[in-house]
Amino acid sequence: MTEREYPLPLPRSRDEIEAIRRERLPIAVERAKRSRFFAGRLDDIDVSRLDDPEEWNRIPVLTKDELRRLPAESFHEDFCIAGRDTVDEYWRSGGVTGKPLFYPRSVEDMRYCMEGFRRLQTAAGCGPGDLVHVSFPLGIHPVGICYARAAQQLGAGVVTCGSGNSTPTALQIELIQTLRPTVIAGMASYALQLAQHAERLGIDLAAGSVKKILTAAEPVSPGKRERLERLWGAELYDQFGITEGSAMASESECHDGMHIWTDQYHVEVVDAETKQPVPEGEMGLLVVTPFWNNTVTPFLRWETGDYVRFVDRGETGGPFGVFPMIRHAARTAGFFKVRGININQAEIEDFLYRDRAITDFKIEALETDSLDALRISIELAAGANTDGTVAALTRSVRETFELTPEVGVIEPGTLEREFAGAVKQNRFIDRRGTPD
Repeated sequence: MTEREYPLPLPRSRDEIEAIRRERLPIAVERAKRSRFFAGRLDDIDVSRLDDPEEWNRIPVLTKDELRRLPAESFHEDFCIAGRDTVDEYWRSGGVTGKPLFYPRSVEDMRYCMEGFRRLQTAAGCGPGDLVHVSFPLGIHPVGICYARAAQQLGAGVVTCGSGNSTPTALQIELIQTLRPTVIAGMASYALQLAQHAERLGIDLAAGSVKKILTAAEPVSPGKRERLERLWGAELYDQFGITEGSAMASESECHDGMHIWTDQYHVEVVDAETKQPVPEGEMGLLVVTPFWNNTVTPFLRWETGDYVRFVDRGETGGPFGVFPMIRHAARTAGFFKVRGININQAEIEDFLYRDRAITDFKIEALETDSLDALRISIELAAGANTDGTVAALTRSVRETFELTPEVGVIEPGTLEREFAGAVKQNRFIDRRGTPD
């Protein structure tokens, strides 16, 4: 790798980070002013006063719904600030709902985007001598191929499988046994599917070669973390990124939150309604402004759709301790409201993952002729008592969430087949107002 390909070494102090912020934030605003989309929105913003919270907060927060209203065929001309001849590659936005968007990235953008992905693996202590099995989706969504590129750039070997629709789950298990990777990188839900498939085959992955699990793209509850680490016999590093930026944050060896690259992004945590900053430690919406990888797409105060808590300092004494942390809470659409009761998806997910008799699940809100219903479909571990598990789950959900669910048992592997090909596995589905 050349010096040009490594454009931004880890900062050694917060003073260095502050100097970058002061230099790059006005550039980000000036670039946004060149976009047809921002016409009239930023005309009276004084870029010399961006350190003034009142001035900064006059810049409107940008949401994905606003960009989705732009015609796909004119998105480049309406939003982007460089011609199509500058495009190095396109990145597809993630998410499980809504129209996907496709963002162009220039060669210059990609230098900084890949810096973010390399940091994910460096923060987890991965590098030469490792073999990284990549199970993130491959294709125009960037995460899988960028994890693979980053591992290679850092001197690690790579097995680039993609998710189950690219390389069938059974074949991935065979490759893990044969090639003996030390790291698996993929969505937590798919890592669980791999482990559960191995269990059905009588394979003990915890006795195998994998020592670290790198997960991103979905929140990891304590229950899901415990199950993954137990089934794989490995240490999990929760990581975070967005298509509108790049890889942005990772846990350190202390696992007390994800250190976020504030030399690459201006980071805010704001109240969902007022869009005003919330105090440290309180939950709010994550809003980011890229400093560097904005030569084509000038994202400014981008609302990521993620609820997080901001923590100024973590416990690590390592090089990533220079960065503050975020603690991921949930996606914006993080609740079901059934019969007037709000059910936090993260809480019920954690609740289900702690039950060792249940290997996988799907939760649906349904319309009935009378009251709405909550249906939980579960796959059971080998040897689990079906009637006892269903009765215990029904009772414990009723006691914990004050709502009696419909619980059904489905054949092992059903959800693995259902989720094949999905960018993200949506275990929470609101079917009210749609065909069942």
